[in-house]
Amino acid sequence: MARIGKNQLIQLQKKYKTDEAIAKLYGMTRQGIHRLRKKYGISFVDDKHKERNQTICKLHTEGMSVIKLSKKLNS
Repeated sequence: MARIGKNQLIQLQKKYKTDEAIAKLYGMTRQGIHRLRKKYGISFVDDKHKERNQTICKLHTEGMSVIKLSKKLNS
């Protein structure tokens, strides 16, 4: 298992936002990164999906169907 220090985890979180993204980078599980955050007293990034959600709302309000939204955002 990779050793990740508190300061390093804070920087990784700023760059990659999610535990899952950090975990993939280090060949760990999402839960492993979650445990490290808890151990070091680091909060989760609460706005990691803010931009995506705003885009979804805007496109849906403009009339884009859910199926088209899904295809657009998964590509």
